[in-house]
Amino acid sequence: MQAIGKYRWTICGLVFFATTINYLDRAVISLLKETFTTDLGWDDADYANVEIAFKIAYAVGLLLAGRIVDKLGTKIGYAVATTLWSAAAVAHAAVNTVVGFGVARAFLGVFEAGNFPAAIKTVAEWFPKKERALATGIFNSGANIGAILAPASVPFMAKAWGWESAFIITGALGFIWLILWFMFYEVPKKQKKLSQAEYEYIHSDIDEAPASEQVRPGVSWAKLLTYKQTWAFAIGKLLTDPIWWFYLFWLPDFLNSQYGLKGTDVALPVALVYTISTIGSIGGGWLPMKLINSNWAPFKARKTSMLIYAFFVIPIFFAQLAGNVNMWLAVIVIGIAASAHQAWSANIFTTVSDMFPKHTTASVTGIGGMFGALGGILFSAVVQKNLFVHYREIGKIEVAYYIMFAVCSSVYLLAWVIMHFLVPRMKRVEL
Repeated sequence: MQAIGKYRWTICGLVFFATTINYLDRAVISLLKETFTTDLGWDDADYANVEIAFKIAYAVGLLLAGRIVDKLGTKIGYAVATTLWSAAAVAHAAVNTVVGFGVARAFLGVFEAGNFPAAIKTVAEWFPKKERALATGIFNSGANIGAILAPASVPFMAKAWGWESAFIITGALGFIWLILWFMFYEVPKKQKKLSQAEYEYIHSDIDEAPASEQVRPGVSWAKLLTYKQTWAFAIGKLLTDPIWWFYLFWLPDFLNSQYGLKGTDVALPVALVYTISTIGSIGGGWLPMKLINSNWAPFKARKTSMLIYAFFVIPIFFAQLAGNVNMWLAVIVIGIAASAHQAWSANIFTTVSDMFPKHTTASVTGIGGMFGALGGILFSAVVQKNLFVHYREIGKIEVAYYIMFAVCSSVYLLAWVIMHFLVPRMKRVEL
């Protein structure tokens, strides 16, 4: 690696930093739910409605962001998205009603949607196929770090300086990232700090010539939706993304309702869940790279890895039963499931750059991301809102989380089977 060069990992670090900020900004509100209930008179329905506003906007934003990033390119597209979502995050401090938060969350959702299409396109531009899942796993672990930093900082900031400070401080981090992005980022063919050896290594895949970096005419959504490869990715995201949303927005509530943890008390168990998930995010990218280096075809290596990760989610079915014995057992089981999700996510993202030309990766990622967000909306509106508002308890038994964990345990295997039947073998899309 020293002989080849390693500037591509600097780029991966920038994307990791952006993803960390992205998730930190969206996680703030989940840690202030109790504060808003006490100070602003919110109930579970208000919180669910604000969450749904974010997800609807995020779904729309993903569809638009992919096309915009493909059109503007990664450098400008990523910068525009980060600027706007950081401003929207800070703006939360200026509102104090459910409607106001709904509007602020909607703007945050629209602009935060630019992160993953831009990030996946960056990885496709800067890494050969065998390293893409690892690079994706590394930058995607920023989601875990953001989720760890949130409980470790937000409750304390809210307690010391008021809840408004949490939105202002976390939102301002995006503007720091922008400085670093313009200092260090450029596409490989324009990056003077990149050695010729590393440039050739990045473009070493025989079915992806350096010419794929050149700007090409845009491909319509209608055209992309005619391919089974698009639908495989979209359905996989539709079924599994809502599970991550569930962890992100409802884990503090689970710890509160089940074990009475409030405020800063949730910091350690929430941080532990996302610390465990970081292992899966990076390890999930390492396993297919190991298989590819052992002469497995990249597509087979990813699908096999994803099947393994789907089985690792199943134990979450018993999370609440384990928690009845000891809270930390539930936390560990949830952490393992979250880790498996991140491993799955590192690979499902990478299937896009495996199957599609680089100049369409952001668009396809946006389409799949939109389906994932729509799944999150349906999950919140149909399942979570009804469970947590109307049927939280039957007698003395907490049923809502039993049902939620049962759903979490099964959807990954279902998603894998559907994706397998849609795309049983690797077939690269030719446009």
